[in-house]
Amino acid sequence: MKKFSLYAFLLIFALSSCQKEKTTETEEITKTVSEDFPETIEVPMNPTPGDNSMNALDWEGTYVGTLPCADCEGIATELSINYDGTYTYKTTYLGKETEINEIEGTFQWDETGSMITLSGLEGAPGKYKVGENRIWHLDMDGNRIEGDLADKYILTKQ
Repeated sequence: MKKFSLYAFLLIFALSSCQKEKTTETEEITKTVSEDFPETIEVPMNPTPGDNSMNALDWEGTYVGTLPCADCEGIATELSINYDGTYTYKTTYLGKETEINEIEGTFQWDETGSMITLSGLEGAPGKYKVGENRIWHLDMDGNRIEGDLADKYILTKQ
């Protein structure tokens, strides 16, 4: 009986030691990742448990497409999003002007880790659903645009 108690004690001690090491590794990883980003950018590392666009996809990069336009041939759009929480947004109104409008700013992830909102855009929703090698331009309420032109609101990663 003494041997059994000793083995049970050693087993419990070993399991609790393993758990302690796991916690330390997680803390070190979190510390390393947060030191790589500027302190002024708030990018939550894991807003929800499980995989989501923010933590499971290779989302950093440049996305391009031509969005529909009511009074022109289309809006040539290029959106570059970066791991440090910054973006560059370029648009050109086709058939109206040749000037490229460029805006730089920061973006925030929503609580689900699947949608970003660009700060500093006036007159545009600035909301995008992030997917595998594509992002969907969303309406003012953060919903996917539906109807005949729905597929025109997708920007593809280059």
